[in-house]
Amino acid sequence: MCVIFGQENVKQKRILIDVGHGGNDSGAIGLNDMKEKDVVLNVALEIFRQNKQLDKPLDIYLSRFTDTFISLSNRTKLGKTLKPDVFISMHCNHSNNPNARGIEVYVGRNLSEYSKQSTWLAFQLQTVFKKQLGFESRGVKFANFQVLRESIDYYPAVLLELGFLSNLDECNYFANKQKIALISQAILFTIKKIK
Repeated sequence: MCVIFGQENVKQKRILIDVGHGGNDSGAIGLNDMKEKDVVLNVALEIFRQNKQLDKPLDIYLSRFTDTFISLSNRTKLGKTLKPDVFISMHCNHSNNPNARGIEVYVGRNLSEYSKQSTWLAFQLQTVFKKQLGFESRGVKFANFQVLRESIDYYPAVLLELGFLSNLDECNYFANKQKIALISQAILFTIKKIK
């Protein structure tokens, strides 16, 4: 860490939020035709807006700012170019069981130097959603999703399933702008705790 004129010059954390789906890929379609691609974009844009209002904003990038399609390989290429301190891929779930509910946080199945940080972040996200927002948690899980598999050797990465669009309560929650602001605030709060 260098000191300039008596002040610490601390590098801001660089965060890449991968906004799932987009364009002709709507992702899950829930009750009232709510689309996964729209929910995650609303959350991501709100995180971006709230971050800009911080005294010391983080260096946040989004994989998309509009309703456009970005391939999975291009999402991880963006990550490898930006070299973020953390990569969060955001999604929503769907189930044939209308009672299925809660968040899931995924970490890459293969081990790397970033596995510990990724797992720590996954548990932090799970905790903040349970304690601050009252969401049920379906646990931290390990998976071989492409965005995790292709990130594992480059930076800490998690895939966050925000909830179920097929669940009436959670679908109504995502339709409320104030609730979207609370979700975004919780995610931003968690990101700020990353060391």
